[in-house]
Amino acid sequence: MCMTAIIGIFVAVANIAMSAMTPIYPLIIGVLILALILFVVITYNSLVQLRNKVKEAFSTMDVYLKKRYDLIPNLVDIVKGYAKHETNTLQEVTKMRVNAQKDDLNAAINSEVKIGDALQSLLLVVEKYPELKANTNFLDLQERLSKMEEEIAFSRRYYNGSVRQYNNSCQMFPLNLIAGMFGFKTLPMYQVESEQERKVVDVKL
Repeated sequence: MCMTAIIGIFVAVANIAMSAMTPIYPLIIGVLILALILFVVITYNSLVQLRNKVKEAFSTMDVYLKKRYDLIPNLVDIVKGYAKHETNTLQEVTKMRVNAQKDDLNAAINSEVKIGDALQSLLLVVEKYPELKANTNFLDLQERLSKMEEEIAFSRRYYNGSVRQYNNSCQMFPLNLIAGMFGFKTLPMYQVESEQERKVVDVKL
């Protein structure tokens, strides 16, 4: 139901009510109707603003995630040169990188949690190869990846804070009535669910 239709209903109800009341009551009814319309408009605009803030927060986080994705092929190539038999781990990291690059918010977040696990597994493999840990190219990637992890963690907190504020508005009465009327739905938070990612990807080997 669009905003114009809702306002039209309010006006129609007000006209019917005023036609059946004494002179003072139409004024009271009119004030109440006006207050209700203002509440709907203000709440709607607030929900739009909060939803846009969530989109902005996800876009910011997505920039850092894509930068990290871009490091993964080089990281995998370097590890291959020293640990060719670790094919399962390398394939898993590559697969997670492809799956994570999705526009859908839920799919992107789920894939991102998995890629954290895959990277953790890859970095554990590196521990077995001292020569790899001394590789100049690997050390450079390690430093860049470490910075990416810090930026991702910061942007994740900002995203979750924005989602929490938006979801609260969608679920708390009476704002939830307006949210449901105009199709505002709660959005997923970036939750760390796996034990590996709870330990944080440690790139300082």
